[in-house]
Amino acid sequence: MTTEVSQDVDVREVKVRSGHAELGGSLGVPPGARGLVVFAHGSGSSRFSPRNIAVARGLREAGLGTLLFDLLAEEEEAMDLGTGELRFDIPFLARRLIAVTRWARAQPELAGLSLGYFGSSTGAAAALMAAALHPGYVQAVVSRGGRPELAGPALARVRAPTLLLVGGQDVDVLELNQEAFDELLCAKSLVVIPGATHLFEEPGALGDVARRAGDWFSRHLESPELAARP
Repeated sequence: MTTEVSQDVDVREVKVRSGHAELGGSLGVPPGARGLVVFAHGSGSSRFSPRNIAVARGLREAGLGTLLFDLLAEEEEAMDLGTGELRFDIPFLARRLIAVTRWARAQPELAGLSLGYFGSSTGAAAALMAAALHPGYVQAVVSRGGRPELAGPALARVRAPTLLLVGGQDVDVLELNQEAFDELLCAKSLVVIPGATHLFEEPGALGDVARRAGDWFSRHLESPELAARP
């Protein structure tokens, strides 16, 4: 299945294997892409999150490839609706993200692209933990309305430059992000989007997120020959 998202970029559906699980993904790579951003969505969401889709479109317009994928397989999602265990299991979600990263590196069309992670809600913690576990895999991380503090001690081991984006009206999450920011030892920035709440539903809020994320990734994603390799 292919979905038209702009004049020159198509998003196509892909399947990613992680152990016995098959995960659905949506991949879009503009011509001459400067890097690939892998999305890790929040708890209870999917690759069809309208907010992440909007941000991904903005990143592609900025010349970056995007890969949105489901952290849970269909049968796991059905089970998790009743238990809620997997969506808050940050080490498990980080391992899934690492598996998807390895898949991306193995694809001929993506192998030469430097990688960034874009995480939202609990997906931000998974992105930071994955970046800490395999520092050679990823060159930059962006969190949108994330829960980075859930990455715990892994925060101090993150080496990829990290941008935390938080809504100015998302008071509790802003406080948690400030605590996580203090634990990060890498190049970092915490930016408050004025007037935005947790879901960034206010006019212009997601556009601001996409612009700031695009600037961050464009600045920090190195050329393939300079990027660290695991």
